[in-house]
Amino acid sequence: MTLKEVASFILQHNNFDILTHNYPDGDCIGSAFALAHALKQIGKNARVITTDRQKKFGFIFERYEEPKFSTECVISTDVADEKLLGKNRKIYEGKIDLCIDHHGTNVIKAPHKYVEADSAAAGEIIYELIPLLNAEYTKDIADCIYTAISTDTGCFRYTNTTSRTMRIAADLIDLGCDNGYINKVMFETKSKPRIELERKILENMIFCADNKCAIIYTTREMTDGLGDDETEGIASIPRQIEGVKMGITVREKENDYKISVRTNNGVDASAFCRQFGGGGHVAASGCTLKGDLKSVLETLKTAAEETL
Repeated sequence: MTLKEVASFILQHNNFDILTHNYPDGDCIGSAFALAHALKQIGKNARVITTDRQKKFGFIFERYEEPKFSTECVISTDVADEKLLGKNRKIYEGKIDLCIDHHGTNVIKAPHKYVEADSAAAGEIIYELIPLLNAEYTKDIADCIYTAISTDTGCFRYTNTTSRTMRIAADLIDLGCDNGYINKVMFETKSKPRIELERKILENMIFCADNKCAIIYTTREMTDGLGDDETEGIASIPRQIEGVKMGITVREKENDYKISVRTNNGVDASAFCRQFGGGGHVAASGCTLKGDLKSVLETLKTAAEETL
């Protein structure tokens, strides 16, 4: 589909559920709510379906009042695989009518689909889509899209940041987005429990592949009582170390381990994760593994040494 065709399809419907992936990040939340605001503005009904509400995104959730309606059309934003819908998978699997995403590894089989892998964030796509829906940019929309783009680019530090990204961000600032507040909340604010968690993570960090790979992990015991907003972003810690080409984060969940891979120097994180049934971007990807912590760590160490 072209983006104009996406807009045309949306305009033919009135009542939308907008899906986010499990453990939703800033791009996922920001893109979904920006689209919801735009749809509401042109007389449509829309609600964002998510698995949890992280405290740091409170300024986004609080500004949107969801109407009551019967679902007519289901849209997913920033979701590369239906497996990532989490607890909402049973309800919506096979029911996505329109998929909007920026992951080149997207495997969702929806009758209508728009994937733009060159976009740094799904938020860039939503930014281009809004005027095609005959909607206007508002401060709320600008805040949502800025949150989406800034978080998926690491506050414009990651290699996926393009000149287009910067131009869109500049437009959003001109539109009145509260970029200073968003930057502080997303990148400069940490709770005391988060600092304590980072201390434990650093104490248990593992190096392999001649120190070109750093692996960190969190157990359920380590994160007990912490919300997802206090564990978000830890995947960036190992990649920040000088000489590290691949940073791997292992997070113990209820029945498996969530793996996040971040890479430098052109190492393909997506290819690394595909061998475990995952995927994502070249520099940032993920997958899940089952087993005990020791076996999971050994599997990842072996794979990292082979890759590097």
